[in-house]
Amino acid sequence: MLPLPRWRVVLCVLAVLFGLVFTAPNLIPQKTLDGLPSWLPHQKVNLGLDLQGGSYLLLEVDTDALRKERLTNLVEDVRTALREKSIVFSGLGQANGGVTVRITDVAQMNNALQALRQLGQQVAGGGRDVDVGTAPDQRIQLSLQPQAITEDAAKAVAGDIEILRRRIDPKGTKEVAITRQGLDRIVVEVPGESDPEHLKALIGQTAKLSFQMVDETVTNQDIADGRIPPEDVVMASGDGYAPAYAVNRRAVVTGEMLTNASQEFDPQTGAPVVGFRFNGQGAHRFGDATSENVGKRFAIVLDDKILSAPRINGAILGGSGVITGNFTASSANDLALLLRSGALPAPLKVQEQRTVGAELGSDSVRAGALAGIIAVLLIGAFMGLAYGFVFGGIAIVGLLLNMAMLLAAMSVGGAVLTLPGIAGLILTIAMAVDANVLIYERIRDEERAGRRPAVAIDTGFTRATVSILDANLTTGISALILFMFGAGPVRGFAWTLSIGIVTSVFTALFITRLFVFLWFRSSRAKKLPI
Repeated sequence: MLPLPRWRVVLCVLAVLFGLVFTAPNLIPQKTLDGLPSWLPHQKVNLGLDLQGGSYLLLEVDTDALRKERLTNLVEDVRTALREKSIVFSGLGQANGGVTVRITDVAQMNNALQALRQLGQQVAGGGRDVDVGTAPDQRIQLSLQPQAITEDAAKAVAGDIEILRRRIDPKGTKEVAITRQGLDRIVVEVPGESDPEHLKALIGQTAKLSFQMVDETVTNQDIADGRIPPEDVVMASGDGYAPAYAVNRRAVVTGEMLTNASQEFDPQTGAPVVGFRFNGQGAHRFGDATSENVGKRFAIVLDDKILSAPRINGAILGGSGVITGNFTASSANDLALLLRSGALPAPLKVQEQRTVGAELGSDSVRAGALAGIIAVLLIGAFMGLAYGFVFGGIAIVGLLLNMAMLLAAMSVGGAVLTLPGIAGLILTIAMAVDANVLIYERIRDEERAGRRPAVAIDTGFTRATVSILDANLTTGISALILFMFGAGPVRGFAWTLSIGIVTSVFTALFITRLFVFLWFRSSRAKKLPI
């Protein structure tokens, strides 16, 4: 008698129920599905960009802007470090891709070198990513190590991905795919998004917000003539009162201290504005700055452009306020979204842009479904002709259950099905049947060798197991490599193939085995119809 442990039967029944129950939502019309009780499964397989249409963007970290920002910050760090040590200097600025400064008193050179060697970020193995050296005429030169910007770009990508997700899908209801590609690139796929320009507008802004004091001692003529104090910087203005302002380089409060931002309407004029609220640290700093500078102006700066420069009429101690400007309701809402999601660690450049129409996506779905149906019919015909009605029928039932478990796993796991993923599904069909072929051929060999039917079946499954595991293990390794090093459609194919490998092996070694054993127990056949 063929062994049929109870745990194997229970496991197969649970797997089949899982496959049927969680695949069903994909076959039910959406209106009917919405009317079902909430405790029933509602998850469907998520369709990728190429199957339902949408926008595709390939973004790259702007390393030039990243380097420029690092050097600008390094200039300010040098200024602060030397002033704290009361070291007299001149000629501080950027030169030849680095920063240079002249120490006025030669006796202070060693102190200056010691202070400046503490700047920069610590790197693995000790040391810092800023090289400090001397030059003629009592000058000190600071330069970034070659790997500094590379490491900054890699870190920026990780931060950019999370912020992009909050910007594009703030409620978490869209099936947005944001993945890293290489060292400094990001792939953004937004199914259902038909306006890539709006998407680029959300992505394109770094959204670095800061509040900086306006230096009112600098006149418009000073700005035109370039007479700007070293602690100030000139920024273009969009408030309609002046083309530009000179503001202090050091920000009073930055956007990282915001806890909320929302689109509102001015109660007096009805114009759209952006309301904001600071955290405790930001509220304290903002309150101190406004208390100490009553009558002066401060600039609200977004991405190095002044949105407005209001005059401080009194201390603002509540930790909240509004940003006014020439906003529409839509632009105010977009700005609030950008501020809530946070600033990008580094600017991004669009390297490639594609839009897939919904009609083209539906054509791909129909073509993929047709290809799958044809594959199942052809394989079913082959298995029936090659192994007869009983064993061929068991193989087809196992194949259908395998597909159900695969779709159920993708639905529950939130996997995204792409056009290459459909290719992975069809390849899974072939792999599942290949396992049955190995088992059935081994059973044939055992029966030809004179084994009794029960022994032939049991030995056939046992000896074919090693070959099935070996074949699927090598395929699984290939799929893992594709998933780790591939991107976009390649990863979609690898992901679908990986799930298919697991379900195919389980179907062949457990479910098909169960069906064959049950058939033999009921029929007690003296000769196998295979």
